[in-house]
Amino acid sequence: MTFTRRVALAAGVAVGLTGAMGGAASAQETINLTAIDGYPERSMWVAEFSGFFIPRVDELLAESGNYQIEWMEAYGGQIVKPRGVLEGIKLGLGDIGIVTTIFHSSALPSQGISAVTPFVSSDARVVAQAVDEIAREFPQMQAELAAENQVYLATGVVLDTYQMFSTEPLNSLSDLEGLKVAGAGYNLRYLEGIPGAAGVRGGLPDFYNMLQTGVVEAAMTWPEAAKTFNFVEVAPYMLQADLGAVNSKTVTVNADVWEGLPDEVKEVLQAVSIEYRDHVAGIAMDRAEESRQAYIDAGGTIVVMSPEERQAWADSMPNIAAEWAQGLDTAGAPGSDMLNAYMGKLADAGFTPLRDWAVELE
Repeated sequence: MTFTRRVALAAGVAVGLTGAMGGAASAQETINLTAIDGYPERSMWVAEFSGFFIPRVDELLAESGNYQIEWMEAYGGQIVKPRGVLEGIKLGLGDIGIVTTIFHSSALPSQGISAVTPFVSSDARVVAQAVDEIAREFPQMQAELAAENQVYLATGVVLDTYQMFSTEPLNSLSDLEGLKVAGAGYNLRYLEGIPGAAGVRGGLPDFYNMLQTGVVEAAMTWPEAAKTFNFVEVAPYMLQADLGAVNSKTVTVNADVWEGLPDEVKEVLQAVSIEYRDHVAGIAMDRAEESRQAYIDAGGTIVVMSPEERQAWADSMPNIAAEWAQGLDTAGAPGSDMLNAYMGKLADAGFTPLRDWAVELE
């Protein structure tokens, strides 16, 4: 097992040197933090956490020289599996990490807000900002993570939009009938109005083998992930349905660790988390077209679903957004208010949903 260790470089002297120098120099405190994710470092959001988030934190802390962080980075199952980040940070196996929230609809129900509202927006930047604003305007998301011994920093969107990748050609909604489809959470409910279609829960690193071995005939994922994990080798057909961008990653810190951090470090971590949110959403959008072209260049075929077929798919679904909101309402949380606010933010950003999930609350 190999971990990556990184020590921030900053002006100042390390703790303990003041005594050796007669107290003449100001002390710089070194803080140890272990960053975790169960996904491998080749995953875009992990690569950017290592290559953008951590250096940016180091850069801002170096401006004052009061603190430096010695980072231990453990990804790809070194400490936890993809589904284990929430529990790992809760137990202190990691200090800070990226929770894949779609795996935890019971513990983190409010994080499903964009997943239960498909066919609205395929702009990762807009969805990321809207969900993060909801988290700051309503206490529910932060309260759910607090119950897991974690402090919420920011919600991220790393996919431009879900598409359908398959072993055999898909040209219309009827071609999905009877298929077994891999998915990771709420998106499996998108299949409920399609006769015979069955969702099979799995994680992104598992989809390749699930497709290759015939466990499923299709998988819902996004083109950048399909490129990263070479899905074209086992699923050479993509139905471009533009199901929508979904928040699926949230940066959190162990609450006990957070309590012991200096205010300056807390402020930097909070600020950089928002920068990271926008950074990865921007990359998702920048790479979207490139990834689709790479899929084609590798032998894949893309069929664009017609507007009429997309509308029929949206109309075939149960109102999972209303169910989600009412479930939170029943538990004493402002689910309906959150859904209305979220849909309002997307409308203000210029997006018209194929189906107005919030109107159906009435």
